Amino acid sequence: MRISVSSDMDEPVARALVDALRERGHEVRAHGALSPGDDPQWAVCSEAAARDVADGRADQAVVCCWTGTGASIAANKVPGVRAALCTDAYTADGARRWNDANVLALSLRLTSVPLLQEILDAWFAGRPSDDPEDRANVERTAHLDRTRTGA
Repeated sequence: MRISVSSDMDEPVARALVDALRERGHEVRAHGALSPGDDPQWAVCSEAAARDVADGRADQAVVCCWTGTGASIAANKVPGVRAALCTDAYTADGARRWNDANVLALSLRLTSVPLLQEILDAWFAGRPSDDPEDRANVERTAHLDRTRTGA
């Protein structure tokens, strides 16, 4: 799978994230502090990773900042992106299942390397729900994107 990753800081957990994704066999495209010469501001690099998903250059993305909040906000401004801030494995599983999230947002402050592995396990094991109510909610978010962009 092609995964775009961004971080506004070159923190050990951000590097561990890139390594873990590659060890899982994913093709990683790095942005921000993880890519020399990139703008490391959380709004800029999170948008870049999210646009990779929206434009089809990546299947999913993982965006990181100190709290994860700014990265998730910036990513969610990109039409077609459903970013979820996940601080544990249960939330990551639910984000994939109920929200069909395509961007994982992580806190560099709260996420340890062992917790990162648990979150990634749940994220990649999770599959979007076929439940009609869940699908209707995901479609509603897509409708909001189309309305916002005038499409």
